[in-house]
Amino acid sequence: MNPAASDASPFPQNFLWGSATAAYQIEGAAHEDGRGLSVWDVFCTRQGKIAGGQSGAVACDHYHRWAEDVALMKDVGLQSYRFSLSWPRILPDGAGRLNEAGLAFYDRLVDALLAASIEPVVTLFHWDLPHALHCRGGWLNRDIAGWFTDYADIVARRLGDRVTRWCTLNEASNVGSLGHHLGIHAPGLSLAHRDYFRLVHHMNLAHGRAVTALRAGTRGPARIGQAFTQNINLPKSSAPADIAAATAEAFSFPADKPWWSSHLWMDPLFTGDYSPEVRAFYGDIVDDAVQSADLREISAPMDYAGWNYYMDWAQPEQSGGEPVTMMKWRVQPEGLYWGPKILHERTGLPVVILENGLASMDWVTTDGTVPDHFRIDHMRRHLRELGRAAAEGVPLEGYYYWSFMDNFEWSAGYTPRFGLVHVDYATQKRTPKASAAFYREVIRTHGACL
Repeated sequence: MNPAASDASPFPQNFLWGSATAAYQIEGAAHEDGRGLSVWDVFCTRQGKIAGGQSGAVACDHYHRWAEDVALMKDVGLQSYRFSLSWPRILPDGAGRLNEAGLAFYDRLVDALLAASIEPVVTLFHWDLPHALHCRGGWLNRDIAGWFTDYADIVARRLGDRVTRWCTLNEASNVGSLGHHLGIHAPGLSLAHRDYFRLVHHMNLAHGRAVTALRAGTRGPARIGQAFTQNINLPKSSAPADIAAATAEAFSFPADKPWWSSHLWMDPLFTGDYSPEVRAFYGDIVDDAVQSADLREISAPMDYAGWNYYMDWAQPEQSGGEPVTMMKWRVQPEGLYWGPKILHERTGLPVVILENGLASMDWVTTDGTVPDHFRIDHMRRHLRELGRAAAEGVPLEGYYYWSFMDNFEWSAGYTPRFGLVHVDYATQKRTPKASAAFYREVIRTHGACL
């Protein structure tokens, strides 16, 4: 951080500037060095599920090119890097047999990051459930809470002497809604209400137990949280009544579409119970699924509230030609002002923006550069709003741009490009975009240049 620039910056001095990726989206090497299958490996073989019939089998080949990628991160000036572990690379069967080659890969990556003065933030689960566990019931099998805890314990014991920042689950509500209700993500299921609640509860229980395992295995003061994606409805104005109305709607329990509700995915972690609305809607399945010690384990204290923000999902459609990204997501930077304020008030925790970014149509131009000026504008607008929240005293610990490099965007395949670094998937050549240089200056000035 530039000390002279910090005086002009609203961001706290210990605020971390980072970027993020996920294992299945960048690693490739899907069938190498003892890695087991994930549910995404299998889902990508189903006709019509992925744009272009693509998969993450090769992706950005990060498994082989990690040293080059870390060097690029250092050149951009990243202070922190959030990445996920591939559960089936470490435990090919999801439980039991350990794959030493998988753990050794993450050993090398963590060491390289630390040597480059980049602090790692490790996500345990970013959607790539071991297929072997799916065949044993997956998140519907209560035993998965124990399997996940064992996995967390193995990882913490191996990496916890160097890694202190952890994220248990990435967007658990999307694993539920997109993968187990709408069926458009792996594993492609559409569960009945009773089964859906079991899935929710088992994911919550896995999270809580993993928090305890990570804290026990980390040698140093651990910072542990989860990456939530619960919607924060944008108020119509700054009038107290509009703020109250938006907050009430954001944290409501809509019985017609409960899949994403904070009553399922957030509140139990902070209140230690499921709400009366959840109990009324799901009935006896709640008492059937929730055992005596579960709620205490689920609400194991966290150190931060992670949030992935792209847009206000309550306002998904354009009304008058507003800007949209290549994902057809509206550009609403004010969410990074309102969201952290509301989340902090709701949880009592400091907030970390674990994902925020723009999907665009980027290519390397004839002069060899990638002039992604819309991404720069998108980042500037959002970070100004985040700075406004910081200036008003909202405790913020970091910002992680999604994503560091272009990658496999799940069911959308490789067409949307989110990265600060362009990837030519045919040659695997990396080309930093103009936004990488812009972000370097943001980091150098600690946000004062915004």
